[in-house]
Parts: sequence; C-alpha cells; structure tokens
Amino acid sequence: MKYILVTGGVISGIGKGVISSSIGTLLKSHGVRVTSIKIDPYINIDAGTFSPYEHGEVYVLDDGGEVDLDLGNYERFLDVTLHRDNNITTGKIYKSVIEKERRGDYLGKTVQVVPHITDAIQEWIEKVAVVPVDPEDQKEPEVCLIELGGTIGDIEGMPFVEALRQFQRRVGKENLCIVHVSLVPEPKATGEQKTKPTQASVRELRGLGLCPDLIMARCTSVLNESSRVKISTFCDVAPECVIGVPDASSVYKVPPLLEDANLIEYFTNRLSLPLKRNKSALARWRDLANKHDTVQKEVRIALVGKYTKFEDSYASVIKSLRHAALKVNHRLTIHYIEADDLELTTQVKEPVKYHEAWQALCSSDGVLVPGGFGMRGMEGKILASKWARTTNKPFLGVCLGLQCAVIEFSRNVLKYADANTTEANPKTSKPVVIEMPEHNPGIMGGTMRLGQRRTNFTTSANNSVIRKLYGDHDYVEERHRHRYEVNPEVVDELEKHGLKFVGRSTDGQRMEILELEDHQYYVAVQYHPEYISRPLKPSPPYLGLILASTGRLQNYLEKGSKCSPRYTDSSGVSECDEFDSTE
Repeated sequence: MKYILVTGGVISGIGKGVISSSIGTLLKSHGVRVTSIKIDPYINIDAGTFSPYEHGEVYVLDDGGEVDLDLGNYERFLDVTLHRDNNITTGKIYKSVIEKERRGDYLGKTVQVVPHITDAIQEWIEKVAVVPVDPEDQKEPEVCLIELGGTIGDIEGMPFVEALRQFQRRVGKENLCIVHVSLVPEPKATGEQKTKPTQASVRELRGLGLCPDLIMARCTSVLNESSRVKISTFCDVAPECVIGVPDASSVYKVPPLLEDANLIEYFTNRLSLPLKRNKSALARWRDLANKHDTVQKEVRIALVGKYTKFEDSYASVIKSLRHAALKVNHRLTIHYIEADDLELTTQVKEPVKYHEAWQALCSSDGVLVPGGFGMRGMEGKILASKWARTTNKPFLGVCLGLQCAVIEFSRNVLKYADANTTEANPKTSKPVVIEMPEHNPGIMGGTMRLGQRRTNFTTSANNSVIRKLYGDHDYVEERHRHRYEVNPEVVDELEKHGLKFVGRSTDGQRMEILELEDHQYYVAVQYHPEYISRPLKPSPPYLGLILASTGRLQNYLEKGSKCSPRYTDSSGVSECDEFDSTE
C-alpha cells in the first residue's frame, strides 16, 4: 500500500480537499485504484450535530455515516463509494481507546496519548486503507490519500501529527509521500508574492518530524519563478517539486493543472506506482473546465434556504446544480434567498429585504427549496413552494422542501388551515408531516433515517417525469438524512387532488417522491439526491430542474434517459453521459 499525506499550512480553507481529490483523480485516470481518508481533529464523534454555519454541510455516505464535506469532494472527483470509517475524528479515536481500556485490553497499563492514541490512529488508517471503494470492483486500493484537517501547529491536531510521524517509519518512507499545501499571499499594497508564511509553515512541519516531498503553493495569481526558487531554497525541496496552484475559475481545472506539472512522472518515481500512461486520461475534465468558462447562456435558480450566508452549507446542492447546468451548456446563476425574508413579518420589520427577496424569486427561471432543520424560515419556504406551484415555475424540493410542499398544498388546496409539521407545531390539529416513529428524541447524533435506501416507483408513476429522468426503472437508490416524514393518513386525500406520491419506501409506508399533475416540473424528494451527483453524471432531479428552467425538458424526455437505478458506476462513464440534451 502506498500513502500520500496532504497537510495544510498558514491558514485553513485553502483547498486541501480539492487538491487531495485532484491528486486522486490524476492517479485514478492513469489506472491506479485510489481511496481517501479525511482526518478531522475535533472531538465530535462525527459531523452529524454540526450547525451548517459552523462547518458547512453534513455529507452523508451510503452506510449512513455523517461526515465532513471533503468526503463529498473525494466521492465526486474519484467516483467511489466511501465509508464512515474513512472519516477519522479525535472523538472516534478516543472512544475506541477508552472502550478498549474498559474491557481491560491494555492489561492494567497507564493509557496515554503515546503510544495508545497514536497506535490507534495508525491501526485505523491501515485498516481503512485496504477497504474496497469501488462497488463494481472489490479489489483493494493501491494508494490511500490522507488529508489532515486543520493547519499545522493546531494543538488539537498534534496527536495525529505524531502518529503520522511514526507512521512513515512504520510503512517505510518509500511508501509515503507528503504533500504540503501552503498559502503564498500577495498583498495589494506591494503586489509581491510573499513566501515567508510558507517557509515558517514548512519549518514547523519539519520540527514535528514530517518533511514535505511536494509543496503546493496556493496563490492568487500564477506562482512566479523567483517565489518558486525561494520556496525551494528555504524549504529544501527541488524547484520542480514546488507546484503553483493559483485561484481558478472552477475546481475542474485543478486535475489537469497537476497533470501539466508532471506529477504523474513524479509519483511514478517517488512511490514506484504501476501507472498506465494515458495522454487523454483527463480529456473530459479539460472539456468540462473549458465548458465552464465558455458557456454563454444563463439559467437562474432561486435557492430558498436557511443558511445562505455560508455557501458551504449547501456545498453538494450547489455542485449538483452546476453539474446539471454544464450538462445542458448553461452558465448557472444562483439567487440565494433567506427563507425568512419572504415572510410577512419581514415585510413589516424590514420591507426592503422583503421586496428584494421576492424580486429575486420572481426573476428566477426555477426554484429550489433544500433541506434544513427547525422552525426558522419554514413559512418562507412554504410561500416559495406556493409561488412555484401557482405560477407553473419549475420547482424542486429536497427533504424539508418536500415537507413544505405538502404543507402548502394541504393549506391552500385541501383547505386545512392548520396544516403543519409537528417539528414546527407539535399541537397542530392537522399534522401532515410527523416525526418518524422510531426516532429517539433523547439523542441527537446518528438518530435520523440515514444512508442509502431503495425507493420504489408506484404503479401510478408510469408516465411520471421524475421516473423518466431516472431512466424509467422500477426503483432508485438514494441517500437519506431526515427525522420527519409525510403523515400516511393524509396521502389519499392529497393524491385525490393531484399531488401524486410516485415513489415510496420498500414497505410502502414512507413517501419518497411527489410530483404535481398539470405542472411543467413540480417535483420533491424526501432523500438527498445531491449526495451522489457527479461532475460528469448529474443527479436526475437536479437535471430535471435545470432542463425545465431552460425549456428543454420535453426534448430530453422524448429522446429518453438511460440512467441506471443508481445512475453512477465505477467505469468513469455512465450511460447517462451518452445523451446530450443540448440542441
């Protein structure tokens, strides 16, 4: 097994996840089986209880693991299926060690950070690195990418740094390559690239026993030669091992950039990898990056959410929209609308915000209402759902978005004035959305309906738009993350009035997909289709929204979609890619 460790210096959030994913993409495109591990030094067991404003979205895996959003980057770039153990946290490590101590596994020894915690970290990495991540090919990976979260020097990351220092001796330096991602700032006052922060970061990394083999210099503009020479000289790496990674218009440009920097040649020699040379390996990524920069037609989507001030809160949702927009050769413009700005209380308190929010909604080509938790902004999402329904505007609701669509329809079509979710009003006389019976309200972490579940299309869905988008199969498999669901007692009445539940759980009790009759595209899903969208294989519900918003949905449906029930595979090319919906 070969390992590539990616660390970060100077500041957090400089793109370690994208660079790790891009390295993996580069290797995989040349015939190497790749897996990834993300280390997060926080004490939380997992990301499940995070606020979206605290750490961005919570990404959900097939096995129900609630993990860091960087694992979403890995899955999207590498087109693999990761597992909950691919995300290591301080909480997980300490929990496992404490459980061993309680069982008496340490035979009365004093349990300490070194060696017990550091040994546990190394053992965890070795165990996870060999787990197959390709559903179609169960062979062990050949390379494991390890991203160490945070910044070198963070106190909470020290046990992991020490464990990795020991790990390089454990596996042999010839099997471990260290990539350090560091910021090279360019102050506007001088216009000069400053290498001192990178020098200091590398010096600290070396002081902790890890010597970088490659330095990825993140900078605003192209890294100039004098800066490259300085970093090479003072950080003791060869000039060709200092790779400038300037800001790019899209992340799709990063894998080709690394290929152009001759990293394939470097990894072949440094890790003795059996790479299969393929000059056109990243051709599709180059085409995607070029398309991102050159498309002229615009599609405007209103994202009516609760956490719109922080883009990472909807990272997978935004990427899914971009995947779909590029598929139909359109440039995506997202109107971020805070849901509570659409409410009447805002009209009274802050009329400018209210009118700006409604203007943004009304000027959009389509409406997306994503998931969320809690009461805040729910009435705004319900109003957005009503506006899309009554104006024949393309609409996609996800998770809470489906629940809001049901509440709105119940209030305004069924005339259930008190219709609501028990999440917002536990005493409502018309609970059209209820808490799942098996939910344990005493524990927050890991108690939702999580992970991949099968959704069967009903017999009434034969002419369903969403079924056709999925390739007209009998079922789909998607990932879930929710505690509330549509009350089965109101389903018959809703369907009588035109709100059809065309997809249900395998036992028929949970409503998974709804579709409105006599509407160009009014679809909502209880699951989160954004989690398994891919740059070259957009999610069908999101693709449907973009197609309807650009007036191309009927053309697409007439030609037919050939997606598999899962619509992703390990080959790198899906049947979905064979059909180009552009005119």
